[in-house]
Amino acid sequence: MKKDILHLKAPGNWINDPNGFIYFKGKYHLFYQYFPYAPVWGTMHWGHAVSEDLIHWEHLGIALFPTKAYDQNGVFSGSAIEKDGKLYLYYSGVRYLETDEENIHTAYKDRYETCQTMIVSKDGDRFDNWKDKKKIIPVIMDEKIANRTHTRDPKVWQDKDCYYMALGSTYEEQEGRVLFFRSRDAKNWEYANQYQSEQFGKILECPDIFQVNGSYVFMGSPMYAAQDGLEYAHYAVCGLAQFSTVTCDMCLTGESRLVDYGMDLYAPQTNVDKEGRRVMIGWMRMPKAVENGGEKPWNGMMCLPRVVEVVEGQIYFRVHPEVDRYFEREIPKEELNDGRISIPRENGRAVPYRLRARLKEGESLDIGGYRLWLWEDTVRADRSKVYGKLRGYRLTGSTPKLGGRCELDIFVDGNLLEVFINEGQYVLSHVVYGLGDEVKGRVDHVYVGE
Repeated sequence: MKKDILHLKAPGNWINDPNGFIYFKGKYHLFYQYFPYAPVWGTMHWGHAVSEDLIHWEHLGIALFPTKAYDQNGVFSGSAIEKDGKLYLYYSGVRYLETDEENIHTAYKDRYETCQTMIVSKDGDRFDNWKDKKKIIPVIMDEKIANRTHTRDPKVWQDKDCYYMALGSTYEEQEGRVLFFRSRDAKNWEYANQYQSEQFGKILECPDIFQVNGSYVFMGSPMYAAQDGLEYAHYAVCGLAQFSTVTCDMCLTGESRLVDYGMDLYAPQTNVDKEGRRVMIGWMRMPKAVENGGEKPWNGMMCLPRVVEVVEGQIYFRVHPEVDRYFEREIPKEELNDGRISIPRENGRAVPYRLRARLKEGESLDIGGYRLWLWEDTVRADRSKVYGKLRGYRLTGSTPKLGGRCELDIFVDGNLLEVFINEGQYVLSHVVYGLGDEVKGRVDHVYVGE
């Protein structure tokens, strides 16, 4: 099976949302939305990858695929828990009410319905798609509770002796909402409550709520939230929240903010690692497939694992310690050439590398054609020179004001740059194509992968 190092990438063809992210029986399991026939979105399956360290990934092939009337047109996103030594997977099953005659992998005029489904595996490796699936929440026809079509992406967790499920939904496709269900056995579920907000766009996808450092954090992906006419009108947000396990009352306690200020990242999902840290992985959207000689064209990859923390009322996304361990080899300063760094290559390609730098107002870095600079106390980015001739996409990004400090921790791996600012105060990541090998500008440290 295909193996990836550092970033999990599509094993050929198409992937999107991370699903079922969990540490189970000594390994990290990451499932993902997968269309195995072409590098475009289509009838969703769940692909499956495992890792012992969140860095070295092995793809195991397809775990879940359509077999039932209620999931015949897609095994949509969901999550995982461990119960009684078994792996419980939850997902949204999709059935088209009318199929596009020119493309059977899409619903005509978005006419489909969605239910919530589960499947249990004893070992986390084998899944009986014919015998072990169970519909747990039928299609909801009452708009006061949920939307028949756009209610999906179950995130399940346990708190003491009760299990909870968050679902993304919408009210008449005008405003997003999150629904909450409860269960005593993780199999039989009852509706509990909901929270609607204009901060959730028109439709909310991939909700996630968890506690970090004594605070509740809500994360989700509002659809049709951007109004600038460019692609990726949907993006991922996070914010502090209040949540009652007794009543499932929830509310955001302030304005939400972007999870990633490059706005390519979408559908993040969190779980705890083997040390108990809350870790997030998200999908990096790619407007076209990557075609390298000798490889299947592929489209879609995941960001680096990021540790979520709350410090003095602000959410931070920090570099995971396993990433630090991977980049232990530093290039000696005497090998750096007057602000121009030539990155080592293996098999004709630049190896993954890490840069640490500090910017003062007006200073900039050029990383193979990708430009970063500090302007008016914000980090700005411009990928226009390394994004091909693609049009209709955001070519720039910018953070909020930093408070007078700008320390950058930059990770570069082929088609992706991730810029961690001030130890995770903000992150700005961009997908790129045709990145050069030379770095221009003042850099304090350069590391390469193992």
